[in-house]
Amino acid sequence: MASKVLGIDVGTGGTRAVLLDQAGRVLGAATAEHAEMASQQLGWAEQDPRDWWRACGLAVSQALANFSAGATAIGCVGFSGQMHGAVLLDAQDEVVRPALIWCDQRTEAQVRELSDLFGVDRLIQLTCNPPLTNFTLTKLLWVRENEPQNWQRVAHVMLPKDYVRFRLTAERAIDMADASGTLLLDVARRTWSAEVLSKTGIDS
Repeated sequence: MASKVLGIDVGTGGTRAVLLDQAGRVLGAATAEHAEMASQQLGWAEQDPRDWWRACGLAVSQALANFSAGATAIGCVGFSGQMHGAVLLDAQDEVVRPALIWCDQRTEAQVRELSDLFGVDRLIQLTCNPPLTNFTLTKLLWVRENEPQNWQRVAHVMLPKDYVRFRLTAERAIDMADASGTLLLDVARRTWSAEVLSKTGIDS
């Protein structure tokens, strides 16, 4: 019977994996560190999503190393991870550029643009958030404005843990909690905000 649960957390410094039984007992756990975060300029913070996938494989393998029942005994895989990061993929699902992660602070100009475009109060009405540098939308706008050659290649946008889940399952998905931190979600209606998408020119 597939009764064990595998948890995967894609953090900032590393990816963690933990194997639990139905009673919550830990059967195995491991962490694989990520490559050092890149910061080409003060306030910039980038990571290669492919490195998260590498770390995920290592952490899961180590967490399962002493589990004799094998992977077929795992009935569920759950994910958590760092929020707000912008993973940009092209039409072939290849990574376009390193991800701008949650602590990247380069998007002050885009925050001002959003404040002018919507007004802070209206943006809060739409997304339950004010414009801040850590939100995903500001990162998308920065790439579009500063790296148009990269932006032209973008076909899909994901958050960090969703990229790792995509590599594992080939399914594109996001949960409401992570979506609420993108500045693109109409939180009250639990759907992408047509007004935000339209006014910022982001193709749904």
